[in-house]
Amino acid sequence: MGLQQHLGALTPDRLQGIRRGVEKESLRADAQGHLALTPHPAALGSALEHPHITTDFSESQLEFITGVHASPEACLAELTQIHQVAYRAIGDEMLWVGSMPCGLPSDETIPIGRYGTSNVGRAKSIYRMGLGHRYGRRMQTISGIHYNWSMPGVSSEQYFSLIRNFRRHSFLLLYLFGASPAVCSSFVAGRDHPLQPLAEHTLHLPHATSLRMGRLGYQSDAQASLSVSYNSLDSYAASLQDAMTRPYPAYETLGVRNPGGEYNQLATSLLQIENEFYGTIRPKRVIRRGERPLHALRERGVEYVEVRLMDLDPFEPVGIAVPTMRLLDVFLLHCLLSDSPPDTPAEIAALGRNQHRAAEHGRKPGLMLERDGHEMSLSDWGDELLRQCEPIALALDQAQGGQAHRDALADAAARLHAPDTTPSARVLAAMVREFDRSHTRFTVAQSHRTRQALLALPYAEALDARFRQLAQKSVIDQRAKEATDTLPFEAFRQQYLAVEQLGVALAA
Repeated sequence: MGLQQHLGALTPDRLQGIRRGVEKESLRADAQGHLALTPHPAALGSALEHPHITTDFSESQLEFITGVHASPEACLAELTQIHQVAYRAIGDEMLWVGSMPCGLPSDETIPIGRYGTSNVGRAKSIYRMGLGHRYGRRMQTISGIHYNWSMPGVSSEQYFSLIRNFRRHSFLLLYLFGASPAVCSSFVAGRDHPLQPLAEHTLHLPHATSLRMGRLGYQSDAQASLSVSYNSLDSYAASLQDAMTRPYPAYETLGVRNPGGEYNQLATSLLQIENEFYGTIRPKRVIRRGERPLHALRERGVEYVEVRLMDLDPFEPVGIAVPTMRLLDVFLLHCLLSDSPPDTPAEIAALGRNQHRAAEHGRKPGLMLERDGHEMSLSDWGDELLRQCEPIALALDQAQGGQAHRDALADAAARLHAPDTTPSARVLAAMVREFDRSHTRFTVAQSHRTRQALLALPYAEALDARFRQLAQKSVIDQRAKEATDTLPFEAFRQQYLAVEQLGVALAA
């Protein structure tokens, strides 16, 4: 069944039923572009319990979470409001607008997120301690945007079909939206890397799109040994369960606790928990209190997908723009509606190589990628995909009115043949033209500009009051959780990590 026939089965109601939400990470930095080492601002409440403002890996790394929205505009409006609240709470600090981090202190000085004394709060911190031991804390300070997407009437099987195609075609998103072609040299201090100097404290690759998604980003030798299959929920869950129960020698040597009795990590397995698995896209399901994500997926199926490869766009006040979301909607529908053969270990390996090529050399003229055992240029393959997206953009516009999806698609097609117009090229050009080729100077200036723009927006009293209430409630909820915990932490840890908590395969 061809793409056009699949598209014909989509009613305007289903297209109008598409929902999206955003999770956005940003480091807090001082005015000079160094990592802020201050605690999570008290005015923002409890990072453990607040529904919209938490921290990611580091105490210095804010994470903003929108609700679920029927339009990109509504999603962006809420994300903007959350930024307005945060900027009023962080004083003289600023949100770092780049995906690759600001000036970093020594690894052990980067503060890990703190979530209080409850068992859940302690587990979150110990998990992060484990990430620091396993991958280094610097790697964890990389920030990005996650785009959560769903459509009514899509089965788990269809979501996995979408995921397989997304992984095949995600090179196009890295090219179109990658915005991290350079890094501060503090990020790679003491590491082997292929980067070239751009200025005294700035390293880059001349044709890079997203160093965040390349070999310097969320990568690890341990995880490179995983060949997770996305052919079905069962195969995916089995791969993940194996990784979370398989002992890994280097992590066994580290141990769960150090000789002084303090925790080094949650577990000695290849993955401590589900979230440690780094993928460009994840199948997701809202979890119940205390439930493991894999259990939720196995019991109730896939509810939405989480797109994880989007860099922060330093030219956009909140890191992403409405036309970008529209293009993502078109792209994800294309992934859902196109034929999606099963993946194989050989294809999974080729996709990994394609990702690194697109991330590190995506704007290189004539760059070749691997496709079905042959080579094909990124631009030709991208052209083919964007042409196939045309009827999808038209259908979305017909369902929602206007021609915004076709405009977003036309912009992407133009960008494909004009590499200088991509965010990654614009970032490098601005560094060279205005900031003495410095990653830090460029991002500091852009962060200051963004801070001023967001603080200048009208700030409603009702918004301020609502977020004050949310912050107060989150603190009360955290204290209640701490007061009612009776289980000793070690018993809680063992219980949470027990293989029985991972659920069983869905019945066919």
